Amino acid sequence: MSDADVVQALLTRHGTTYAEAAGIALEDEPAPLWQLLVLSLLLSARIRSEVAVATARELFAAGCTTPPRTRDLPRRSLVAALGRGGYRRYDERTAGQLGQLALKVLGDHAGDLRRMHERCEDNTTLAAALQEFTGIGPAGAAIFLREVQFAWPDVAPYADDLAARGAQRLGLPTSAQDLARLVPRADLPRLVAACVRAARATSPLTDVPSP
Repeated sequence: MSDADVVQALLTRHGTTYAEAAGIALEDEPAPLWQLLVLSLLLSARIRSEVAVATARELFAAGCTTPPRTRDLPRRSLVAALGRGGYRRYDERTAGQLGQLALKVLGDHAGDLRRMHERCEDNTTLAAALQEFTGIGPAGAAIFLREVQFAWPDVAPYADDLAARGAQRLGLPTSAQDLARLVPRADLPRLVAACVRAARATSPLTDVPSP
């Protein structure tokens, strides 16, 4: 198969971003950027990605859609939503992290992650800023950057080591710049997400986990 054939198969079968799977209409606005930060926190735990995505949906349905609303949610509501999503192993700890996350976004960035973005010179400083949030480590920062490049074009092209590993398994180029040449700009986050799934799959083109 040519690179073009592999990319087409990937995008057809597995080209849903994790944000899309979680019901986030990602754009450069405070609410969806906050929701992506929440999703990145959930996905960075040692838990199946489909559980993290389902839990994000439950949290958003419970009202965890903006920093102020998350701050004001009773802890029991957060714990219940985490449990409904299948996040029971981490529910108490994650409920606390979500509260701290909301307070820091409100306190440091007036509830708007675009302010953080404006203060960061490049992806390195942006990744460092993300890791200042409770519960967001290198993996969570990489998840956020992989997805947010759709809304923040200056982040693109971005592909972390996990996406590169998936691309290598598929015989595709492994650098973000080379992957970007294979698709229109708007499709790069979808291709990177599919490569991440390929990195974790037994058979990367057919047995790629769902979101």
